[in-house]
Amino acid sequence: MSSVRRIKQGEPGFGRKKFVATGTHEGKEYTVRFGDANLEIKRDDPGRRANFRARHSCDDPGPPDKARYWSCKMWSSKPVSEVLK
Repeated sequence: MSSVRRIKQGEPGFGRKKFVATGTHEGKEYTVRFGDANLEIKRDDPGRRANFRARHSCDDPGPPDKARYWSCKMWSSKPVSEVLK
């Protein structure tokens, strides 16, 4: 089981990264910090979403212990609030 949440003040990566994902993959625990803390996700524009997903090969995002996997999830058609649950 994995979980994704925003990084809180005082945690490693605060001010540099926006989200942290933790979980296990193939029996190993992982922690992935991803997303630029100073940028807004502008995924509501269909053109931007399509461009991002094509640029990052989101059709095959790879394993969940990589930042690309979680970034692609954030840029999916699901609302971010549902991804964070």
